Amino acid sequence: MRKLPHVTWLRAFEAAARHASFSAAADELGLTAAAVSQQIRLLEGHLGIQLFRRLARGVELTDMGQAYAVPVRKSFAEMQVATDGLFSDRRSSVIRVRSSISYAALVLARRLAAFRNEHPGIEIELSTAVWADRMNGASIDLDIRYGAGDWPEQNIHPLKTAPATVVCHPDYAPAIPDLNALARADIVQIVGCETDWDRLFLQEGMPLPRPVHWMRADSSLLALQMLSAGHGCAIVSRSFAFDAFEAGTLVAPLPVEVPMSQSFYVVEQDDLGPREDVAIFVDWLRGLSF
Repeated sequence: MRKLPHVTWLRAFEAAARHASFSAAADELGLTAAAVSQQIRLLEGHLGIQLFRRLARGVELTDMGQAYAVPVRKSFAEMQVATDGLFSDRRSSVIRVRSSISYAALVLARRLAAFRNEHPGIEIELSTAVWADRMNGASIDLDIRYGAGDWPEQNIHPLKTAPATVVCHPDYAPAIPDLNALARADIVQIVGCETDWDRLFLQEGMPLPRPVHWMRADSSLLALQMLSAGHGCAIVSRSFAFDAFEAGTLVAPLPVEVPMSQSFYVVEQDDLGPREDVAIFVDWLRGLSF
């Protein structure tokens, strides 16, 4: 197998082939035209083939030179991409965010692109959990949790959470024309939110028993996925159903709302210290509305 040419010869050849000029290649590489010409002669000697025709004004690739220029240029481009990706000086700050899976999938995921467009120097590394109420041992900076906000961390910020309402697929809406019909409806019950039905009926002054569930789900995300198949209903925050309402894939068949029993909060790691990027992201989160 032939020994590979010296990389400096190849760099001179690639630049000269791209510019069709030894002088222009020399300007790009910070060399003299004579040095570029010498490196290309060494390359031609190593390969045993003429790569350029020397003309009265400039140079021109031979057929073999044109064929060789393509893989050489591609190789340099691939090396540049690899170098930039692996070793470039990354000036972006990184915020490691853990979120409840429903908030991450139904609120954050589709809106993070807008945040990056506004703040290209701040990178968000997002992970999820179904239930989480502590940061011990977790490699995260911020935690988005659902609860009463009474955790031991020092910096806890409330997030806007829209009221809940009855949600279903458009095809199922005729099955629940009014609140009384909920007693006969197929209910998807979100674990931990069983009292939402009691609060809804109490608010509306209707002494109805809590509906018997048809399905159970441990998150609003799963409940909405179940409903999207076309059957059943659930009580879900409008924050989570917002995008589905906008797309028309789910509807709120009854003109009722009930405040959430608890809220979402973004919690800072206690040893995080003052960070401008975190403050910017927290402010952005608190400004989200539905």
